Amino acid sequence: MTPLDDRSLIGLARSVVEADARAVHAALEALDDEFVQVARLLSSLEGKVLVTGCGTSGAIAARAAHMLSVCGCPAFYLPPDDGLNGGLGVLQPRDLLIALSKGGGSAVLNEFCSRAKLLCRAVIAITAAPQSALAGIADHVVALKIAKDADLGDVVATGSSLATGAVLDALCEAARVLRGYDWKRLLFTHPSGAVGRDAMQTIERLTSTEEGNGRGA
Repeated sequence: MTPLDDRSLIGLARSVVEADARAVHAALEALDDEFVQVARLLSSLEGKVLVTGCGTSGAIAARAAHMLSVCGCPAFYLPPDDGLNGGLGVLQPRDLLIALSKGGGSAVLNEFCSRAKLLCRAVIAITAAPQSALAGIADHVVALKIAKDADLGDVVATGSSLATGAVLDALCEAARVLRGYDWKRLLFTHPSGAVGRDAMQTIERLTSTEEGNGRGA
């Protein structure tokens, strides 16, 4: 065990949070023409979205599937190894696949995506490796720029996973607005907890804010 005094421990913690913050801020560079094309695909979605990834990317994929559904895009998470054991049968021609991978080199993920591409409307990759095998499979690539110090030891997916999540959050909101999925409908499907309890006040607040901004969604 490495001894650390309180000040050194706080300094260590601050360095991690600062690296995370830089990684999320760098995700702004991923908001380009490819991002717009993906957002428009989600806006015209007639099927469902399957979100997938391995390891930490899988955890982010599960979160993204939930957030997309909350924002009016029907979505679910499926691990690629489950997909290769028969789960691929869920995909239909109107569906989209979003695959998450920092390096784009996972054999199981890439095999899953190769087969999925023959079954669904389009494969979308969100990756920090736009020249990777995964990117070569995908129809659309949203490319992240991840600094070497973004992840702990350039091994543990800390900052890179947060940056991926931030881009997915942006896609969720873009799709919600483009699909005209207003706050009233969103809150109808979220009746539990504090969100549901305060739904009427929330609708009034958000509606007045968006009217002031010239947006009606």
